[in-house]
Amino acid sequence: MAGARGWPQAGSGERALAELLLAFSRAQYRAKDGGGGGAGSSAKVERIEKRCLELFGRDYCYSLIQNVNGEICGHYPRQIVFLEYESTDRERNMFESTVQVSKLQDLINRSKMARCRGRFVCPVILYKGKHVCRSATLAGWGELYGRTGYNYIFSGGSDDAWADTEDLSEEDSAFRNADSQLFDKVRGHDIKLLRYLSIRYICDLMVENKKVKFGLNVTSSEKVDKAQRYADFTLLSIPYPGCEFFKEYKDRDYRAEGLVFNWKQDYVDAPLSIPVSLARSLNIDWSEYQSWDLVQQTQNYLKLLISLINGDDDSGLLVHCISGWDRTPLFVALLRLSLWADGLIHASLEPAEILYLTVAYDWFLFGHMLVDRLSKGEEIFFFCFNFLKHISSEEFSAVKLQRRKSLLPGFPVEEICTPKQRDRGSTTSLSSDFSLVLESSPGAAGSFTSEAVELMPAGAQTQAAWKKSRTSCPQTVLWSWTPQPEDRPPYHEAKSSSSSSNHSDIFLRVGSSPLEVPKPRLVPVAGRESRLEEVRSAFLATYSSTIGLKAVASSPSGALGGLLEQFARGVGLRGSSSTL
Repeated sequence: MAGARGWPQAGSGERALAELLLAFSRAQYRAKDGGGGGAGSSAKVERIEKRCLELFGRDYCYSLIQNVNGEICGHYPRQIVFLEYESTDRERNMFESTVQVSKLQDLINRSKMARCRGRFVCPVILYKGKHVCRSATLAGWGELYGRTGYNYIFSGGSDDAWADTEDLSEEDSAFRNADSQLFDKVRGHDIKLLRYLSIRYICDLMVENKKVKFGLNVTSSEKVDKAQRYADFTLLSIPYPGCEFFKEYKDRDYRAEGLVFNWKQDYVDAPLSIPVSLARSLNIDWSEYQSWDLVQQTQNYLKLLISLINGDDDSGLLVHCISGWDRTPLFVALLRLSLWADGLIHASLEPAEILYLTVAYDWFLFGHMLVDRLSKGEEIFFFCFNFLKHISSEEFSAVKLQRRKSLLPGFPVEEICTPKQRDRGSTTSLSSDFSLVLESSPGAAGSFTSEAVELMPAGAQTQAAWKKSRTSCPQTVLWSWTPQPEDRPPYHEAKSSSSSSNHSDIFLRVGSSPLEVPKPRLVPVAGRESRLEEVRSAFLATYSSTIGLKAVASSPSGALGGLLEQFARGVGLRGSSSTL
């Protein structure tokens, strides 16, 4: 077990991030190659890994799941961090972990065959004692039985291994009987792992029910498991375009507004499916999802994830796409950064530090193929951090959601906050023109009942009801005050001088910076907005100086368009008309 002590301080933020992005853009990280995998020297990778541990250790006590040579998964970190509880004494008393790491590792070893590329269910975020996990989708019989598919699971495989998968005769009944038994076994282990981590919600980002390659169903999904092994979980099908779609984003000068995915393509057969109780709670007309542009779709899906993990129960959340290294890190990273901006996780990390952790751990160390995506112009990685400008408002705050749910116990959220919701269309009588499926889920209704937390000025009682106060340090008393006008000057003072070392020591190290949103209260939107904008600006500046953005050659103006033009003005960088 590790904690907040014993690690050296992280180095220069800009320099460390630049080194990370350069390594990231040159080769894919491979744990099975000792961490190098062509992604730079072993020493550089070790520095990246060590810094991630130091940053996690600022706020959490954790254990490590060893994957040194990729024995468990070839494209997962060599040291997988299992966050046990936040490192303050009070936090430990509230959310003492009941998970035994030795048992967890055993379940992981048993379940890794169940999912594509061996990318098992892995916890990556801890919030209110609940785990947010990531993984790939379920492996299909083609991968489980195929020669290279079988080797793939144990060795990490290559990206085109599916092309060589053996075709099995549809008439071979022996295989079919064995197929059911094998699925019972490996998926049974996967389910045991999910239950051990208290995962209840499974969010599937695939736009297809099964991934078909060369005529084989190489992957499947929980939502189409014929034996309904995952029926006890709350399954949400939230189809989201794959990395190929982000070439269009890049070709439009990095403008996501107005960019709508073509849902009529032959391979797209997974409709959006959300239990009714969850669909109603967010004042979103889900029947319109096929008309949303990339901005609105990403925003609405993130709102959904925040509402799930912010629920009243103790249930965790799994997010996955097909391989788990494009769309999955996109939403994991956005969720991590959004909760951080609210001051709810990683409370002591400054913007440069949470940026480094998110790039390094959520993207690089979990095997995102940045070098391949850049070569194809599929810039989903860049989209993730540039998208922060679209989620900076209080509308995406988990604190706001918690407060809304606490205003009038016993009344639905939509009746309190959105009395005109019916004007936008009912979620119980949806037009058949949209392929939206709403399913009743007995286990899901409890997630959106009224929060039993009193948010009136109650000082210590408010903190106790919330169950998760950061610390008993005097600085945090600030957050139990009602935001009166006379209390506001310290907010502005700390905001204007947050970069100085003395203010960082006073506020950030104890997780109580005025830039953070306190758990039981709302603060001005500028706090959340400024924090996310600082992360985005730091990313843009370093990305520009290391990897660079490419302008579209056919741009009518012949100059930087859209984001590039705005970025050059805002950050003060200059480049040619083709490269920034």
